[in-house]
Amino acid sequence: MFDEIYKKIEEYNTIVIARHIGVDPDALCSQLALRDSIKLTFPEKKVIAIGTGSAKFTQIGKLDRLEKLDNALLIVCDTPDKRRVDSAFSDYFSYSYSIKIDHHPFIEKFCDLELIRDTDSSTCEILIDFILNSPLKCDESIAETLYMGLVSDSNRFLFDTCTASTFSMVSKLLDKYPFSLANAYQKLYLRPMNEVRLEGYISLNMNVTENGLGYIKITDEVINEFGVDSASAGNMINNFNFIKEVLVWVTMTEDLKNDQIRISIRSRGPEINKLAEAYGGGGHKMASGVKVKTFDDAMKFIRDLDNLVKEYNEIL
Repeated sequence: MFDEIYKKIEEYNTIVIARHIGVDPDALCSQLALRDSIKLTFPEKKVIAIGTGSAKFTQIGKLDRLEKLDNALLIVCDTPDKRRVDSAFSDYFSYSYSIKIDHHPFIEKFCDLELIRDTDSSTCEILIDFILNSPLKCDESIAETLYMGLVSDSNRFLFDTCTASTFSMVSKLLDKYPFSLANAYQKLYLRPMNEVRLEGYISLNMNVTENGLGYIKITDEVINEFGVDSASAGNMINNFNFIKEVLVWVTMTEDLKNDQIRISIRSRGPEINKLAEAYGGGGHKMASGVKVKTFDDAMKFIRDLDNLVKEYNEIL
């Protein structure tokens, strides 16, 4: 399928690259790296990466401004369903063809051509494979961006989605396009003190059920007290992977700007994505997300999730 995707990129002079709402490093890095690789290969093409950014990830790279484009090729990265695509389906753009490149479990087909590898660690891993095995050009900056996306979504190679193939591709990438690993990790993980203090607050105030479900409400009042934004608070979910008494852990973050509660879920055992899908969210078996309207709705989800963890424990 890499050949088909490359031929479509070659065919179109205008290309829009999108990803899911609620940006994370894999989504952002995949679209930025693909944009820059296409522009390096075809300098004459108009290629833009779109979506709402986050102050937390400004060091990774900049997105492009929306502008009206016609008869473009749309490439959607890291997004399994149309409703979660950020900004692409608007009056700004008209598309003649669309491609999806994703590593989430399949939810729906919404593009003309879809490359889905749900056993890969990240969409960036798919793109590393694509760039290493196609005429698309790369350089140290693009390679670093791809590495950051892979590292983030695999939580620094800690998840089982990392395989021998993952390490082999990263080795080839580093060998061919050497970049500073220290600089890459600094861009990803350097944090202001207020976020570190919020992490301490979460540790001190996390509720843990007898079944091993850890959860916390992060209200707008807490967000303002620590001087962070809702995205930064929600993205701390991966900082609590190794608490002995916690098997599944959840942050419920109030987002007044978008009138919603953002629920981030991680697991070390129970498969959580089906329950997330039942609440209108989704994701991976061990890493998913949901958006609901109120904390009452969020607590209903917590009760269902706690029952899921209980059933998992009873089977063991």
